[in-house]
Formats: sequence, C-alpha cells, structure tokens
Amino acid sequence: MGLNIKNNEVAVFALGGLGEIGKNMYGIQFQDEIILVDSGIKFPEDDLLGIDYVIPDYSYVVNNASKVKALVITHGHEDHIGGVPFLLKQANIPIYAGAFSLALIRNKLDEHGLLRDAELHEINADSTLPFRKTYVSFFRVSHSIPNPLGVVIKTPPGNIVCTGDFKFDFTPVDEPADLHKMARIGEEGVLCLLSDSTNAQIPTFTKSEKIIGKSIMRIFEKIKGRIIFASFASNIFRLQQAVEAAAKTGRKVAIFGRSMENAIEKGLELGYINVPKNIFIDHSDIRALPSSKVMILCTGSQGEPMAALSRIANGTHRQITLQPDDTVIFSSSPIPGNTTSVNNLINLLSEAGVNVIHGKINNIHASGHGGQEEQKLMLSLLKPKFFMPVHGEYRMLKIHADLAQDLGTPADNCFIMKNGDVLAMTYDTARIVGRFSAMDVYVDGSGVGDIGNMVLRDRRLLSEEGLILATGTVDIKKKRVLSGPDVLSRGFIYMRESEDILGEAQSVLFHALREALYSDECTIQKMRKAMTDALQPFLFERTERHPMIVPMVLTPDEKRA
Repeated sequence: MGLNIKNNEVAVFALGGLGEIGKNMYGIQFQDEIILVDSGIKFPEDDLLGIDYVIPDYSYVVNNASKVKALVITHGHEDHIGGVPFLLKQANIPIYAGAFSLALIRNKLDEHGLLRDAELHEINADSTLPFRKTYVSFFRVSHSIPNPLGVVIKTPPGNIVCTGDFKFDFTPVDEPADLHKMARIGEEGVLCLLSDSTNAQIPTFTKSEKIIGKSIMRIFEKIKGRIIFASFASNIFRLQQAVEAAAKTGRKVAIFGRSMENAIEKGLELGYINVPKNIFIDHSDIRALPSSKVMILCTGSQGEPMAALSRIANGTHRQITLQPDDTVIFSSSPIPGNTTSVNNLINLLSEAGVNVIHGKINNIHASGHGGQEEQKLMLSLLKPKFFMPVHGEYRMLKIHADLAQDLGTPADNCFIMKNGDVLAMTYDTARIVGRFSAMDVYVDGSGVGDIGNMVLRDRRLLSEEGLILATGTVDIKKKRVLSGPDVLSRGFIYMRESEDILGEAQSVLFHALREALYSDECTIQKMRKAMTDALQPFLFERTERHPMIVPMVLTPDEKRA
C-alpha cells in the first residue's frame, strides 16, 4: 500500500465515516496488530438509483486479514453493524459486541448464512481484550440503544480512544454514562481521540430520552383512533416507551416489519422491553378490536419504499388499510439522504386524510448524538494530545475540530481526515503517512461491488432521458440492409404521436448502415457505432434530449451480433 508506518508509531485510519454520515469503520494498527472499530453501512442518496446501501471498500482489511485481532462494535445501529455480513464474506474476523448488538448481528449473519462459522464474543463495559502488543478496554456511554460502548485501545505509543456515538443524558432511560471512568482514562493519558461529530452544528445539549417518554404518553392520551407508530427497529428504548404508553392507555400492540419483530423479540428476551406479553396481538386480531384499542408498531420511518409504513401509505399492504381516524407518529428524524423520501411519505399519508405527527415538532424524538456542549465535555474529560473528529460530514468535522482548539488542543494537533488517510503517531508526534483505497462499494439486489459509476450513469440517463432501441438486419458480404432499421422508444417519446420523428430516424439509420457497409473493413461494431453517431445528433436536434441509444445489428441467421 506504500504506507511508511514506522515500528514505533501507531496508525489510525477510517474506511468509512469521514466526510459522511454512515458506514462507520475505523482502524488502529500497531506493527502487526490491527483493531477494527465498527463496520457500518450508509443509506444511498437519491441519485444512487437502485442501490440498497453503500459499504466501505474492505481491500485494506482483506489484504491485512492476518493482522486483524478483533472487530469491536460500539453499538447496534445500522451505520455501525450493517456491513458486518459483507465484511465476513471476505475475511472471517473475530467480533466483540455487547449483548443487544450481538443479538442484532446474529440475526444478520443468520440471514446471510454466515452464523455457523462466525466467531462472536459478548462483551460489556468491564471487559478487556489483551493481545500481544495492544490491549482493548471499554467504557459506558449514553446513546439511543442498549449497551453503547466507548473503546480504548492501549498501544505502546499511547492510548487511542473511540467514543462511538454518544450524548450526555443525565436522566437516561438506561444506565448513565460512566463519567468517572472517562475522567480516569483522561488522567491516564489519551494520545488520540476519535469522537462523534454528528451534532457538531447544534450549540446546546441534546434533549433527554426521558422527556420523549413523557411526550409520547401525553400524545397517546389525546388520540381517540388507531395509532401507527413508526421508529427505528433498533431504537429499543423508544419502542419500550411506545409500548408502555400503549399499555397504560389500554391499547394492544401489533408489530409489522421483520426487523421490528426481531427487535421486540430480543428486547423482551434481554429485558429491555418490560410490558406484559399479552399486550402483543397477531395481525389477524386487529379487526376484532375498536380503533381506540390498537397501536401498530412498524418500520418505515425513513420512507423506505418496501417498509411496512410505505406499503400502508400507498395501499399495497395486504393486512392494513388506512382509516380516517388514524394517527401516524414518526418518532425519528430523517437520515441525511432520506429527507425527500420521508417528506413524500408524509405527503402521501396526509393526502389519505390521516393525522401525521412528526418527531422534532412534537418532542417525540431526541437525537442519540451530543451537541457542542456534550462534545466539549467529552474533550474535557479525555484531554487528548491529538484529536481526529469522526462520524460526520466535513462541516461537522471542522466545527468539532474548532471546539477542540477552543479547549486548548493546538490546531496542528487536530486532523480532519478523509477515508483512507493514515495518521501515524508516536507519544509526541503525528503525521499523515499516506492513504489507501477507501472508495464506496454499492450493494443492490443483484450483488455487491458490481455496480460502478458507468452503471449508475446509465440508470440516471434512463430515468431522465429514456431509451431508444434501434435494430437492423444486414448481410455484410452482399453489403445489403435486409430489413429495418426499426426504432422502438421507451420513456423517450410516445410512439403513436411521433411517427414523423421515428420515420425520419429510420431513414437516418438506413443511410448510416449503408455507409458503414460500403466502408473499408466493415464490422458489426463499426455499424453499431455508425447507428449511434448518426442518431444522437438527429434526436437532439428534433427533441433537445439525449436518450440512451441501444443499437442492435442482426445477421441473416438472426443471431444477435
């Protein structure tokens, strides 16, 4: 890889999570030992047509798999564990995670047929992982999911700390963050801190999760009809608050969405959901109850087209049809890239005549990420020598680095890096020593990594400009056009109303084929090119559009060339 890491230096890098929200994956390397922290996915922007999600390029990890001692997981959100199955398909690395995170990972690996061979270890805030040259320990933070952990990687040059996602919630619904342990880690000395930058643009503290529980209860008490509650399946504390409010207001709960069903099952199993089990009902029991006695708990708060809420909204769900007295509650905020999808879904629900209550306006969603005051508190507790803001777009990383400087970290000791950059440090020096490939890898229904920029360009072109299929049958030896050329339009122009243009296009293609047939060294490839070169300017002149042109040249035996 051309990295000039010296034997006395510890290297820190990101495969994902820098300059973006999502696909968090960080690495700490000392000599022949690598500790990886998290392996997430990123949800695609709207221009990534047909892409399900984005994962990091794992090449560096795969090429150095023998050095990787552990993949430690800070918590179970998709942007931190969603990539685990794709990573394990390329390198079977030991995984260490808290109980709830591990339960979610097991489900994922089972779906991918990887569970049997996976090496999984359960950890908690008191666990330690001693390796030959590095030593990993953990500390408890607050977030919006059970078992969130910060990670300390002790190396000979100094301690590297990864906060994971965090906030400082002084009235949490789970165990509070361990400020005393953080302070002890800071007193021991932190060489480099990798800290969550997501809410660096928010100048205050983030709202407490307990406030959200009270808001949910107040809202439930006022609603007379059926409640459809949409949230992240992994936000188990929010699900507990919703289910508890349903129980207190005399409602039964029906669960829709496989990930939601898995989360509730694991939440009950591990004790994070504390309600009588008879509160949950089968889908078939909904109609037997009055609307005022039903809450539907479902996935789809991000506008995902195949999730339960989207199918309910557009009328394609087999079991649930919207009713005029329904209230749909979004207990979430849109992930960057999903804003348009969420707004479209809210519009669709509003048009159907139901009442829609959205997160920020009604105090029914609190971020799991700390604002500036919490970021400053973390910096003050840990007092790092070097600082590397992570988990955020560039402007967020920059603001976070400025906060560190306000608290006394020299500007030269703050590193705003890109995915693939490698920062190498001794106990008192730090330098960027190079970079490795850290490109986005696209995952869609057909596979991983086989969707490149050319394919995405073609998809965009098809969606915006349409398609022209041009076919002709030729006899190259006799230099004759035997039939056609024929022109078929899809998503470009309506054929019945554009006969003149299509007739002229056929004439243009015929002359292009004739010229190609009489040229020197005529080949099928040359005729295809001639068809495209002739048709493109003609169509643009007549329509001012550039459809995708697919030329097909057939030979007399009708074998496609």
